[in-house]
Amino acid sequence: MKKYILPSLKMTIVMIVLCAVLYPLLIAGIAKMAPGKGKGETVSVNGRIVGYEKVGQKFTEDKYFQGRPSAVDYNAAGSAGSNKGPSNPDYLKTVSERIDSFIVHNPGVKKAEIPAEMVTASGSGLDPDISPACARIQVKRVAAVRNIPEKKIYDLVEAHTQAPLGKMMGPLKINVLKLNIALDQLK
Repeated sequence: MKKYILPSLKMTIVMIVLCAVLYPLLIAGIAKMAPGKGKGETVSVNGRIVGYEKVGQKFTEDKYFQGRPSAVDYNAAGSAGSNKGPSNPDYLKTVSERIDSFIVHNPGVKKAEIPAEMVTASGSGLDPDISPACARIQVKRVAAVRNIPEKKIYDLVEAHTQAPLGKMMGPLKINVLKLNIALDQLK
C-alpha cells in the first residue's frame, strides 16, 4: 500500500506546484510583456481612462455613434451571445424592436438600409467595432445633433476606418469608442 500512496502524494504535490503556482506565474509574466501590461488595452483622454479598446461600450445619446447591440448589456464579466436562432419569436421581436428604435433615432433611414449588425448582437456581446456602413448610416443624426457639417463627420469616419491585417484578412472596421472620443474633440 505504501508503494502506491507515497508516489501518488509526491506526484500530487508536484502537479499542484506546477499547475497552481508555476504556470500562473509564467502566464502573468508573459502578460506583462503584452500591450496594456496584462491589464487590457485602455483608452485614456486627458490622463483619465475612459474605456477599453477591445471591449464594446454602450452609447445611447444621439450625439454619439452607437455600436452593435449587446446580448449581455456590455457586461465584460458575462460575455455571451443570446443563443436564440433566427426563427425564435423572442429573437425576432427583439430585432424588430431594435429596428424600430434605430429608425426613431435616425429619421429618414429606411428599414432596408439598416445594416444587419446594427440590430443583431455579436457572438460575444462585446464587439467594440462597427463597419463603415454602420457608421455612415448614423452620420446624418450625429451631424444634426451636434450642429456640425455632415462632410466633417464623414471625414472623421473615414479617418477612423481601420484596414484589416495585410489589407486582405478581414473586413474594414471602426472602433466606436475611439470614433466617439474624436467626435468629442472636434471643435
